[in-house]
Amino acid sequence: MLKLRISLALSALLLLLSPSAINAEPSRPNIIFILADDWGIGDVKTYGGDLCKIETPQMDKLAKDGMKFMDAHSSSSVCTPTRYGVLTGRYNWRSPLKQGVLYGYSPPLIEKGRETVPSFLKKNGYHTAMFGKWHLGMDFPTTDGKPAFSKARKPEQLATLCNVNWKGQIKNGPNSIGFDVFYGISASLDMHPYIWIDNDRFVGECTTIKAFHRSGPSHKDFEDYDVLPTLATKASEYVRQQSKSGKPFFMYMALNSPHTPISPSKKWKGKSGLGKYYDFVMETDDAIGQVINAVDESGIAKNTLIIVTADNGCSPAASRGDPKKMIKFRMGDKDPFDPKKHYASHIYRGHKADIYEGGHRVPYIARWTGKVKAGSKYNHPVCLIDLFATAREIVGGKAIDTQAEDSVSILSVLLGKTTNPVREAIVHHSINGSFSIRKGKWKLLLCPGSGGWSKPRPPRKNQKTSNKVQLYDLEADPAETKNLDSEHPKVVEELTKLLQTYVDKGRSTPGKAQENNGKVKIRR
Repeated sequence: MLKLRISLALSALLLLLSPSAINAEPSRPNIIFILADDWGIGDVKTYGGDLCKIETPQMDKLAKDGMKFMDAHSSSSVCTPTRYGVLTGRYNWRSPLKQGVLYGYSPPLIEKGRETVPSFLKKNGYHTAMFGKWHLGMDFPTTDGKPAFSKARKPEQLATLCNVNWKGQIKNGPNSIGFDVFYGISASLDMHPYIWIDNDRFVGECTTIKAFHRSGPSHKDFEDYDVLPTLATKASEYVRQQSKSGKPFFMYMALNSPHTPISPSKKWKGKSGLGKYYDFVMETDDAIGQVINAVDESGIAKNTLIIVTADNGCSPAASRGDPKKMIKFRMGDKDPFDPKKHYASHIYRGHKADIYEGGHRVPYIARWTGKVKAGSKYNHPVCLIDLFATAREIVGGKAIDTQAEDSVSILSVLLGKTTNPVREAIVHHSINGSFSIRKGKWKLLLCPGSGGWSKPRPPRKNQKTSNKVQLYDLEADPAETKNLDSEHPKVVEELTKLLQTYVDKGRSTPGKAQENNGKVKIRR
């Protein structure tokens, strides 16, 4: 009898220690972070309401099943900087890149030795994978040992005007910062080279020239309209496979859509009845739904945190070629909304690249079945850089001074333990390097215009401007129509000092002061 009891006890212990039991451990849920590209908050029906003319059933259902964040922001209003912040938990302007974005052949932006979300989670027992658009630079192998480049515009020029060694090993890409698996593209889909990358190798060779906006080297079989469906399939297959492994996983899915080229697959062309951009957004919504279905069908919904968001606001390129000329962006005007138009930034001013809300206010929905209350909302500001601190708290990790200097955990919000603000402030950054800081209802812009592509455009050198800063009360004026800087000089002074403190300390969270990578000027 004693032997039988001992045997049963050992069996129970082994069951507790089995891989499947580990995967079910509440403190180590799977984490899926899906980042759409150039997706305006008004392009999602659950946010845009009647101002949104696009159907997004998957995102709408996700909001019903999870938590919808009503005041979520990217740290930058363009691609590369936001991605840096997501993976490092650090404001993008602390990196060497002070404005603009990287390109297809750019060297790595993430500093060697810097901890990232995947490297941290990997140390805590997670399998890590990325599918999609990287856009943070990598070192391509070259035929001459020099930095990679291509000026080839014809296939016969590839041998002399492109030095990439398509058979060589890529270094300092996603695998080098903690991803066990990577399958995707080097940068935006309108930036060559147009070729798939599998971990640290090109999938085949670029033997021809194609132009998905920019003309450059391409694999003969690579087509823009195949990218989104491929990513959806790869990510869904990974979820199903990993759910059987008994090991928790982190999956970062960086979509190429609905960024240019606006290229819905054959299956989705004409689905909306409104135009290509609308079709492409609907296909983006469906791709997200495929991953969610893979989670549900694998039986891991109760142990999987899913977050879906976007890297910045909608691009004005969405309105080009709009057959019915429906897409409209607010430029601070007080014109009444046209019920026949589609407002990609919802009620907010501006779009991608801008320092205005339309540039960085993004959809953000989280689902964790049984943990996050279905149909809940959170009304205070959060930032995409908060992923690192949230993941760290989930696994019980210790905060280290040199890691995630600007990341704030939102775990207490997700679990319904608080409905109060968790951030002191948020700093925003535009494509030309202009700054703004948001605290409570006040938003201070340290520039005279949009800092981006919408009017009023940033002034040229020696061009006079009527004002150098802008202050908006977002509670009373969410569309940023009335500049209150002259009426509230103390608020301007307070917010300016707070931003300068964040810069000087090299961090915006408690901890030892850190160094920025290069000098940071809060005024251009």
